[in-house]
Amino acid sequence: MARLDLASKLGSWLRFAALIGAAAVLAAPSFQAAAGVDKPKLERGKGERCVEDTDFMRRNHMQLLKHHRDETMHRGIRTTKHSLKGCVECHASEKTGSVAATKEDFCMACHTYASVKLDCWDCHATKPMAKKPAKTEAAAEAKTSPLMANTQNGGAKP
Repeated sequence: MARLDLASKLGSWLRFAALIGAAAVLAAPSFQAAAGVDKPKLERGKGERCVEDTDFMRRNHMQLLKHHRDETMHRGIRTTKHSLKGCVECHASEKTGSVAATKEDFCMACHTYASVKLDCWDCHATKPMAKKPAKTEAAAEAKTSPLMANTQNGGAKP
């Protein structure tokens, strides 16, 4: 009987200690708050709203980008909803025109804060592509190779 009573008291004490420990962990400030590191301040995107909820994008943007990459590269399906190009066009900084030129730019700010290396820019552009003007016939003819001139004018010499 004494053993059962001791086991019951020990169980109660362990539950109490676990409760105190959980409360202490929950009451402790996060690592960033304890270190005095502020969350990054980001420029607002150019659109009315993001393609997904902000919290969802913070946690899942890499999975979305990988899925979009797989759909495009492996299956030949091109969409714009979760494309890296779309992200860059919307989130490029007003100051630098880029998402990764400085530590304050959209991608770099969060990835620096989270200590995550960005390797997207090894292959992809960090700035939106400039819109190309429509080609005119004169411009197309001006860029014609001299070797191709004979095939385009019926074999007559220029």
